[in-house]
Amino acid sequence: MNLQTGHFRADRAQSALREHFWNREIGMYDIETPCPDGACNTIFHYWWMAHAVEALVDGLVRTGESHYRFTLAELFDGLLKRNGGAWPNALYDDMEWMAIAWLRAYEATKEEKYKQAALVLWEDIKTGWNDHMGGGIAWQKSQLDYKNTPANAPAVILATRLHRIVGKAEDLDWAVRIYDWQKRTLVDPDSGFVWDGINRTGDGTIDKDWEFTYCQGVFIGAAHELYSATGDESYLLDAERTANAAILRLTDKDTALLPGEGNGDGGLFKGILVRYAANLATDFPSRFPTVADVLVRNALILWDQGRDEERTLFGPVWNRAPSDKVELGTQICGVTLFEMAAKLEAILLTA
Repeated sequence: MNLQTGHFRADRAQSALREHFWNREIGMYDIETPCPDGACNTIFHYWWMAHAVEALVDGLVRTGESHYRFTLAELFDGLLKRNGGAWPNALYDDMEWMAIAWLRAYEATKEEKYKQAALVLWEDIKTGWNDHMGGGIAWQKSQLDYKNTPANAPAVILATRLHRIVGKAEDLDWAVRIYDWQKRTLVDPDSGFVWDGINRTGDGTIDKDWEFTYCQGVFIGAAHELYSATGDESYLLDAERTANAAILRLTDKDTALLPGEGNGDGGLFKGILVRYAANLATDFPSRFPTVADVLVRNALILWDQGRDEERTLFGPVWNRAPSDKVELGTQICGVTLFEMAAKLEAILLTA
């Protein structure tokens, strides 16, 4: 796969996202296609929209094309209106995804309002930290004693990036404290594989049987960000162990294909692992060639076997073409894969 092909596939995936999902009337994406007259939009998938922001930033950074910038501005207004004129909501992990996304949009565009949105969300997110289960940020405001990876590892990513951009030492302190709790509580010390959560049922049990791609992805991202901020090699070793464990336990032994995790929220999970694994392999190509190879191989499989060829749409299983109805989450997941593959190919071809 050459660089031109990588860009072509990412462009086609992005074009399909806009053509089949963008709804200018509401300034957001429809949650599925087809969606006649917006009838599908009965649920506000706040965190899906956060990853739509990330996909737009990916396209903008890769191409510099202005339509990504314009759509970001429209989506910002549409989301703010749909959320009642403010950014916070009841789920700490949802707010973290949104804050990470708008902070990336700020870095790509220098639009101050994007950074301010991230800062407003961060102040709310910090209220989720409490002493239940020895610390950690709660998953949601109505269940403060349930802590999980999706509410903690992304908070580390956010806090570390805020420290880099804004320069407040306390944000890095937050990142280290949250990371230490996450690693101590929800990472298998023997393998580096990341567990989902603790105390969901109120009895202190850890959900070790929930083996999700996105839990691995956000911990890899958290460790990578802290290494970049501190230069402490132990963080990079953590990222390496988890990346290796994820490949060993979650990919097909013959094809390296990442698993299908269903529609709904699960349809987005793989994209999160892909994003943070690709960031790691991009920054350290000589150290993580296997990670890069797995991601590029998944992109080839999805393009050749899992794409609706007429519409360039993607379902939850990357070696099987989707049905007529396609959800926004699975489409964003596919777009993320092709954007990350294009970024990896650019690095590999110039290395």
